[in-house]
Amino acid sequence: MNLPKQVRLVEVGPRDGLQNEQQPISVADKVRLVDDLSAAGLSYIEVGSFVAPKWVPQMAGSAEVFARIQQRPGVTYAALTPNMKGFEAALESGVKEVAVFAAASEAFSQKNINCSIAESLQRFVPLMEAAQQHGVRVRGYVSCVLGCPYDGEVAPEQVAWVAKELYAMGCYEVSLGDTIGTGSAGKVRHLFNVVGRDVPRHQLAGHFHDTYGQALANIYASLLEGIGVFDSSVAGLGGCPYAKGATGNVATEDVLYLLNGLGIETAIDLDKLIAAGQRICTVLGKDNGSRVARALLQGATG
Repeated sequence: MNLPKQVRLVEVGPRDGLQNEQQPISVADKVRLVDDLSAAGLSYIEVGSFVAPKWVPQMAGSAEVFARIQQRPGVTYAALTPNMKGFEAALESGVKEVAVFAAASEAFSQKNINCSIAESLQRFVPLMEAAQQHGVRVRGYVSCVLGCPYDGEVAPEQVAWVAKELYAMGCYEVSLGDTIGTGSAGKVRHLFNVVGRDVPRHQLAGHFHDTYGQALANIYASLLEGIGVFDSSVAGLGGCPYAKGATGNVATEDVLYLLNGLGIETAIDLDKLIAAGQRICTVLGKDNGSRVARALLQGATG
């Protein structure tokens, strides 16, 4: 097997993981989470999102979080900026890398941002131009790549078109997201085969939700296709809003355990990562969503 020798994990817990939490989370707790994650060896952390607070109240303090975190050399601290106003706010906060997102499903695009896929891509043009002028790198997300809650199956060719557009626009990397977690290993391999014709595989990433318990299998399938970047969320933070009670983001601890078992280098300390996840779960008053963390913590106390 020609598996990647190294894998980069994109930690989305502080943004994607926390944004749907209903209870208020203090800036201090968010800062502690980011600092804990960078201390554990994560080299890429999505810290927050610059969006209107009325849409995502939990991300209202992102500028303050960026101002207070201890930024370590060699670590990317990124932010989601869905529009030009968000990009300008991120720029003011000294953010050096941002992310934009589009959907592979027309229905999902209309329901979530009230415009077509083509219109959503057009909105990114001034943002991409500004990013280039200011030396800010842009990462792209494509959602619903393996299924949509409204449209059902999504054709790989449709995903490839959106990914190619983002790549051509200037996104240095495009993350393909199984938003509702319905994907399976065979479909994942076929997807990367199709998209890989238009976007180089070393500039593609996988973002898998564990709603159907397939996330780790899908990551392994992606590794077999030469994909070396994966999004994950510490302690499995972030539920799936389209399946009540279902899990959402795959836990970083579980992905790391898989990679360690395959001998793939990440430079991440599993014990420190587990401690970071357990600390934020205690703050939130919720159970740890990582199976690896639960098993090892029970082993330590049992």
